[in-house]
Amino acid sequence: MKQFTVIFILCACFSGYAQEKSILNDTINLDEVLVKATRVDEKAPFVNSNITKEEIESRNLGQDIPVLLNFLPNVVSTSDAGNGIGYTGIRVRGSDATRVNVTINGIPLNDSESHGVFWVNLPDFASSTQSMQLQRGVGSSTNGAGAFGASLSLSTNGIQEEAYGELGFSGGSFNTLKANIQFGSGIIGGEGKFKSEFTGRISTIQSDGYIDRASADLRSVYLSASIFSEKTLIKAIAFGGHEVTYQAWYGIDEQTLETNRKYNPAGEIYDENGDLTGFYDNQVDDYKQDHYQLHVNHDFGNDWTGNLAFHYTYGRGFYEQYENDADFSVYGFDPINIDGEEINATDLVQRKWLDNHFYGTTFSVLKNFDKVNVIIGGAFNEYDGDHFGEVIWAKYGSERTNQKFYDNTGKKTDFNIYAKADYSLNDNWSLFGDLQYRYVNYEVDGIDEGPVAIGLKDQNNFFNPKFGVSYFLDKSSFFLSYAKGHKEPKRADYLANSEVKPESLDDFELGWNYNSENFRLKTNVYYMNYVDQLVLTGNIDNVGNPIADNIGKSYRLGLEIDAVIRFNEKFSWQPNLAISTNKNIDKYYKFDGELTNFGNTNLSFSPDFIAGSNIRYEPLKNLQISLLSKYVGVQYMSNIELEASKLDAYFVNDLHVSYEITTNKLLKSIVFSGLVNNLFNVKYVSNGYFYTYDDTWTDPDQVTTITGAGYYPQAEINFLLGINLKF
Repeated sequence: MKQFTVIFILCACFSGYAQEKSILNDTINLDEVLVKATRVDEKAPFVNSNITKEEIESRNLGQDIPVLLNFLPNVVSTSDAGNGIGYTGIRVRGSDATRVNVTINGIPLNDSESHGVFWVNLPDFASSTQSMQLQRGVGSSTNGAGAFGASLSLSTNGIQEEAYGELGFSGGSFNTLKANIQFGSGIIGGEGKFKSEFTGRISTIQSDGYIDRASADLRSVYLSASIFSEKTLIKAIAFGGHEVTYQAWYGIDEQTLETNRKYNPAGEIYDENGDLTGFYDNQVDDYKQDHYQLHVNHDFGNDWTGNLAFHYTYGRGFYEQYENDADFSVYGFDPINIDGEEINATDLVQRKWLDNHFYGTTFSVLKNFDKVNVIIGGAFNEYDGDHFGEVIWAKYGSERTNQKFYDNTGKKTDFNIYAKADYSLNDNWSLFGDLQYRYVNYEVDGIDEGPVAIGLKDQNNFFNPKFGVSYFLDKSSFFLSYAKGHKEPKRADYLANSEVKPESLDDFELGWNYNSENFRLKTNVYYMNYVDQLVLTGNIDNVGNPIADNIGKSYRLGLEIDAVIRFNEKFSWQPNLAISTNKNIDKYYKFDGELTNFGNTNLSFSPDFIAGSNIRYEPLKNLQISLLSKYVGVQYMSNIELEASKLDAYFVNDLHVSYEITTNKLLKSIVFSGLVNNLFNVKYVSNGYFYTYDDTWTDPDQVTTITGAGYYPQAEINFLLGINLKF
């Protein structure tokens, strides 16, 4: 990304955080100012985990946010390149990333059509993150696509009272290099009514990846400017990134996994005899994404506050592919005659483009009464995206190059409004209520690959009530909650099945929390009952996006435990575990030509057991040593429990060391850090895909279902070393 153009729109506005009596304090907490409406506090009847800036910084050596969240309860992270840089993903309670609602300062981040979050477009965003909250399950109402596995709320860096500067460098295995510079002006202005503050970051990350040629060349920028007084805060933010990654979303089969687990089939070039001759150098994904946000917060007095935000995201880019022996008809080429032989296929290079705009507004008003806190909020967002492809080189039929062989649009309107209230009956009891209405209109029109004409229009009206009760007794608290969720299909689901339907979820949560000086425990039981759940089939589309389909009735029933045990000032342990059963009810599937009842089968990508651990030891002041462990149980990539679709359980450990030297001079501190990933060199696979198709050619009288699987191996033992200079 070469430049940003920031447009400031003057507007009348609402305000910030209901419990702040003054925006200007010793430290201004923009985390609470910007994300209060979409987060919950510790007393709310919902399951959540909070991650502070200090916790983010401790392991932030270039890997993406899903990897940094890997050790939270019931979380599984994945990486196409194998080392956590480039395309990464996250699953929570067995739900993939398209079902995890993500917001930045309350602004939706999920792509409107694919519903996914592509962290590769925002490299090193963790360095500009003040805090994160992960709510598992439906959670409280938020903006954007429905949260069916979890919702993740990020807030960007808050205002710093003093000027600062930071230089960060890290590097390690697979030729990984990261460099960034961060800076802030501190608060500018003295006795005047308004004060200001500016911050920024510039980052670059490069890596060859664990998988062959799975390289990443990533650049990003973050800029913010704030103007504020005692009652009003105006904050403009611009951030984005430019990524060029060699494609690694194809996966490998079981035989290759055993013989050459780092092999990458992307870009294979074959000669006329079908022999592999090499790989295409520019088989890359090249994408730019710019984000602009304008937040206005105002304290009206009498415990009335409000927030109004405007946002705009511009994304554009392509992925380039070498195609062997491509059919002329797909690309609109006319057959040609060479020496009396008709030619109707050719080797070629294609580019598939995305050019999209996402813009809208979010708002919230907060009021604190004597015993009741009320939040009314919502959002109105529009998405306008173009999909088109062109051939940039062809061995035959070159007269058709640089012409579009498919061209279609996707347009989406997403509106929601919600009202939340928590009522304290007395010192022991509190009630929570949350009502949300959401309207979604999605239209697709044009010519898709094939070529084939496509067109759809789908409107959905969703009502999502949520209720809960909490009871507080000494050091313990108990809660019971119910949350309704609805979710529309994503683009790939619509195109794969014209009869696809929205899904609904009833989420019941029962929890007990205990807090003492040296021991903290969070434990909860959940039951998630689905109708027409859009569960992953195991198959993927031609760019690696997972395809889902309705499965009728299904459920997830589980127990989650998260604890912190502080043995003394130097030694602590943070264990967590999740035990669950995740089932399709009476799963019917057409296999070997017959519709077969497979019974109550495991939902795809849903392990029955997940555990995490962080053993932390501080032998010296400012020296921290952590052993981070993750166990993920057996999971199936299909919904019919075929042995060929099984992913084996794995147990991996990371070792992290951090040491800070503080000074009283210009250089305030130096932080050295080291991370050894997969300490015991485990060969494991965290993700894959599974497909079936009917073979009617071998024996016309007997339909046989053919199955196949692809795997994404993760890196063996590897390391990262970093140094951070703070001025």
